[in-house]
Amino acid sequence: MRRLLPLALVLAPSALSSAALAQPLAYPDTRRDTAIVDDYHGTRVADPYRWLENTDSPETAAWVAAQNRVTRAHLDAIPERAALETRLTELWNYPRTSIPVERGGRLFTSRNDGLQNQSTVFWQDGPRGRSRVLLDPNALSDDGTVAISGLYPSDDGRYMAYSVSEAGSDWQTIRVRHVASGADLADTLRWVKFSGAAWKPDGSGFYYARYAPPAEGQALQGVVENQKLYFHRLGTAQSGDLPILERPDDPQLGFAPEVTRDGRYLVVSVWSGTDVRNRLYYKDLGRPGNPFVRLLDAFDAAYTFVGAEGSTFYVQTNKDAPNSKLVALDVARPDAGQPASWQTIIPESKAVLESVSMAGDGFVATALDDVKGRLTIHARDGALLRTLELPTLGAVSGVSARAGEDDVYYAFTSYTTPTTVFHHRVGAGATTTYFQPRVAFRPDEFEVKQAFYPSKDGTRVPLFIVHKKGLALDGTNPTYLYGYGGFNISLTPGFSPGTVAWLERGGVYAVANLRGGAEYGETWHEAGMRERKQNVFDDFIAAAEYLVRERYTSAEHLGIGGGSNGGLLVGAAMTQRPELFGAAVPAVGVMDMLRYHTFTIGWAWEPEYGSSADSAAFGYLRAYSPLHNLRAGTRYPATLVTTADHDDRVVPGHSFKFAAALQAAHAGPAPALIRVETRAGHGAGTPTKKVIEAQADVWAFLLQALR
Repeated sequence: MRRLLPLALVLAPSALSSAALAQPLAYPDTRRDTAIVDDYHGTRVADPYRWLENTDSPETAAWVAAQNRVTRAHLDAIPERAALETRLTELWNYPRTSIPVERGGRLFTSRNDGLQNQSTVFWQDGPRGRSRVLLDPNALSDDGTVAISGLYPSDDGRYMAYSVSEAGSDWQTIRVRHVASGADLADTLRWVKFSGAAWKPDGSGFYYARYAPPAEGQALQGVVENQKLYFHRLGTAQSGDLPILERPDDPQLGFAPEVTRDGRYLVVSVWSGTDVRNRLYYKDLGRPGNPFVRLLDAFDAAYTFVGAEGSTFYVQTNKDAPNSKLVALDVARPDAGQPASWQTIIPESKAVLESVSMAGDGFVATALDDVKGRLTIHARDGALLRTLELPTLGAVSGVSARAGEDDVYYAFTSYTTPTTVFHHRVGAGATTTYFQPRVAFRPDEFEVKQAFYPSKDGTRVPLFIVHKKGLALDGTNPTYLYGYGGFNISLTPGFSPGTVAWLERGGVYAVANLRGGAEYGETWHEAGMRERKQNVFDDFIAAAEYLVRERYTSAEHLGIGGGSNGGLLVGAAMTQRPELFGAAVPAVGVMDMLRYHTFTIGWAWEPEYGSSADSAAFGYLRAYSPLHNLRAGTRYPATLVTTADHDDRVVPGHSFKFAAALQAAHAGPAPALIRVETRAGHGAGTPTKKVIEAQADVWAFLLQALR
């Protein structure tokens, strides 16, 4: 085992020359515990680095510190690193705003003047009212690591419930602020996770879901189950909140509440982990003694409550429609839960229906047509009134609208278009620009194209490619291929200042729309799940081969990246085809597919991945699990594993174990490093300063590796 560099040789960044970067690195000693061996259905699997799962132990902390020292010395010695951070800071320094949310005649937005660590929340009376600060999370911590993770204004705009998370944790605390005075009420709701706040229209309180407090020392690692739904009345202590819906018979169920605009019904989406299928319950609030009605309880499809008009519920569903449709069902009818009684409002089409919101006297809908965004306005009966023109090849990244309100706000973005907010008046059919940012770069210097390539089994897969105009297809361009491929999530075009910095340096940026996502509906998603997960890796590898074949790049100049499920993707690709890539950046990845379900919310991913507790699933999980497919003596690409010490979604032990095993197995001179961010989590709420520093590290690492 190679040893840590003597402390005297870990010099200040300026003292390490670029020539030193070409020398094989000496990594920290990592203890191997040969006694840890698990028996999976008769197959014995060693886990020598299990001690690294205990992220709070002094031994793990010392290991992290030692790894960070080696990584920091390497990254800071890269000549481009400082210039990259300077340019990224310039690019990030532009004003941006969220889509306005209107409640009670008041508009609420989150804005960032450019380099604020966290966006500030503003409110104003009407579109022309004076804008005033409501919440400034930057004042909540010195280092910007306390973030607002959710905003929930009451229907009359008088109050704002808001959730706060610290150091990137999924755990949230909900507080309530009186909007006009800017003062917080005494109400404080703790141990909330994966829940918003659904107000009663009279402003008396809201519905929310939470878990029992975790055991001492288990907040970031312990398994989280048995969510319960509560009603909180303003001005009372949380201890007085009583559960109104729970399912102790199925501890993995969770509850997402919503109250109809007229206040008559409480509608609850009952979810189970990350399964796209769900149940839909409702309760008539005008009859307090009545129980919940299990309207759609077969767990056979996805059902999203869109809104209601009297007893008519509008529901978006993929029931018998993989690309989704909008239906109406009348809960006053005894057969409301039967599809035969439903009325189709917006039928399924070739385009994938992404979202539907009630707006004016009808609906506003977003859809994907070959991964390109589309926005349409419909009458109440579903008839198409108009298709709104979008600026270029891109995506609608959000819509804010309400039934009976004429105003629709929506955001558009593309790889070269910073997120721009538009205002559409349904009655007049007129669209104006509400907010358009100005970023210090020239979008006309770049081009965006969409290509399609065949995967291993012949499946046609889309690929976005962005680069400087006039790019020479000579196979020498540093290229970054990004992917995700899972959980019914689409990778649509979107702007990032970080991407611009890569493009400006001659880099090619490519995004593959792999199976497992939602780009082509539920059929596309299911083609990349469970025993079909290898399709996702095959799609990604085929994208890399396409870029090489078309001479955008070559293997030695090709880097790959992805986060979370995308980190798993990168880990699987680099272990299956190490010779195909010059560099790899797996971020906050799920690297141990045999034990992922034993940490925090990991069990929730079993519908997507399967579990090693099942003998059939164990076979395919073991076949691609990145941690278990590293082979001693293999030359792996230059690798920068990234994670964070407060990630309680994909716990850092995944990355710790993978990095340790990679350093032990790797036979080549390319670096195999791990970067562990402190006081950060899975990504949400990360301060701007940390985001810029991390992006500078990644680009510098890739430029050095892909020369």
